[in-house]
Amino acid sequence: MSSELKKRLITSIFLITLLILMSLYTYLLISSLIIIGIIAWIEFYALISKIYKKKNYINVVLRFILKAISLLYLSCVVFIIILSKLNYSDLYIVILYLVLISVLTDIGGLTVGKIFKGKKLTKISPNKTISGSIGSFVFSLFLIPFFFDFLSSYVSISLFDIVLITLSVSFISQLGDLFISLIKRQANVKNTSDLLPGHGGILDRIDGIIFVVPLGILLFNLF
Repeated sequence: MSSELKKRLITSIFLITLLILMSLYTYLLISSLIIIGIIAWIEFYALISKIYKKKNYINVVLRFILKAISLLYLSCVVFIIILSKLNYSDLYIVILYLVLISVLTDIGGLTVGKIFKGKKLTKISPNKTISGSIGSFVFSLFLIPFFFDFLSSYVSISLFDIVLITLSVSFISQLGDLFISLIKRQANVKNTSDLLPGHGGILDRIDGIIFVVPLGILLFNLF
């Protein structure tokens, strides 16, 4: 096992443990989300500063607008999760389901992509393959048997609808990943930071989740 893979494995264990503890203890969830949100915004701030680094009027305005929008967006995502935990336990389980879809989408893409490889998905992220994308969709479906009873009773939708929502959320997660990859490519960096050994930065880990949470809730409401 390479040293890089060991780092990635240890960090993954830490992140999974943190996720479990956050779901169990409200105070840890709130404090962790605030810290994660702040760090993610700082990392995004750094990327935008590198992309629009020339000191002219247009770049200054663009930097300000993008940073303001990103700060507002991340704050809303954090607020939605905290509010659901404090006052809407059913909604919190839905959000947990959405987050787990994003996690399994990432794992499926990495695992299947490494095993089968094949044609590249896009030039935006050279490591991503079509087989990995298919694996992301398949892995996301593994959650349905564990959440079907709750989801069908909470929002009164059919198995077909849940499958469709799950695949749509997985797609959104992949698009979020590609969006952050595009920004990193524009900024000419590999990772948003080196905070998480083997994984990069916070934004590298939650790139799909930050889009999945609000859009996933919208999908459930539409159905």
